[in-house]
Amino acid sequence: MTSPEKKWYAIYTNPRAEKKTAEKLTEKGIEVYLPLQTTIKQWSDRKKKVEEPLFKSYVFVHIIFEAERLAVLETYGVVKFVRIGGEVPAIRTTIIDAIKLSLAHFSNIEITNQDLYINQQVQVIAGPLRGYTGKVIEQHGNQYFAVNIEELGAHMLLKIPASHLGIL
Repeated sequence: MTSPEKKWYAIYTNPRAEKKTAEKLTEKGIEVYLPLQTTIKQWSDRKKKVEEPLFKSYVFVHIIFEAERLAVLETYGVVKFVRIGGEVPAIRTTIIDAIKLSLAHFSNIEITNQDLYINQQVQVIAGPLRGYTGKVIEQHGNQYFAVNIEELGAHMLLKIPASHLGIL
């Protein structure tokens, strides 16, 4: 009999506790992925670059669910595992890799020359995310393509050039 393999799961954290929760999980020896993006915050007297979680109140853990579930739930800041339809779905490694690729490659690219509509199915036809499909969830002008990642029950907003998108 083979031993169970580690899989990725999404957990909810207390609001604004993602970094501290990830730190506490790491201290327990649990592999964690907290996707961060750099944004510029404006105060009345200054601007500052800040790293913020890509998904508010989400952290990803790479665990053997049955063996490490309680250790995760007992960690400071963890509220619960993300459930969809009553189940705690494992997240495919390709989805985690897609998030990593997105953060590495899509920071300053804008969509132009293509009309995208809410609920429209699209496919990435070029670039590192080629082959991924999604649904337009929201748009701001014609510059943003929001990919619905079903395994998370969340949305990931990506800036992808229109030349990399095909309408399904």
